[in-house]
Amino acid sequence: MSVTPPREQFLVISALGASPMELTSVLCRASQESRCNVISSRLSRHGEYSALVLQVAGSWDGLARLEGSMPALAKRHDMIINVTRSAAAEERPNALPYVVYVSAAYRPDILGELCQFFSDHRIELENMTCDTFQAPQTGAALLNATITVTLPPGTQISWLRDQFLDFADALNLDALIEPWRPQNP
Repeated sequence: MSVTPPREQFLVISALGASPMELTSVLCRASQESRCNVISSRLSRHGEYSALVLQVAGSWDGLARLEGSMPALAKRHDMIINVTRSAAAEERPNALPYVVYVSAAYRPDILGELCQFFSDHRIELENMTCDTFQAPQTGAALLNATITVTLPPGTQISWLRDQFLDFADALNLDALIEPWRPQNP
């Protein structure tokens, strides 16, 4: 008689709280106590709040236990927590990861325009970081964005690069698109 291992399941937990250390500590400890593993995480500060997103893997009963503990944790630690069941990320072996860097004078429509460009070309967003700041020399509002995208198989890279650079020029963006490379410590 063959026994197959239980299929791993996933939760995505998004949380907002005032203390990044408490947010991370409480949710990682709750995951461990429920016999679940943190697969990926992202933490960022936004004004007086920090946002944490965790992907947690475990058996169905471990995830159910973790999911059930979230309302009490949120209340006890003054956090806002959302939990969503998720499947594993689908593998896309022929897709190509690229990184887009954008610097420009800040305008509220820039991110929307960038997302629309990628959507129009069937390019998926994987990760996006955007910061606005004032230039120390002039006080002008500036934007820096780093976006990781996945090009679908068969994409003509030189054509896409030309299209993107024309798009960036039309919006007066200083932009670059290049292959994603792993970061070595």
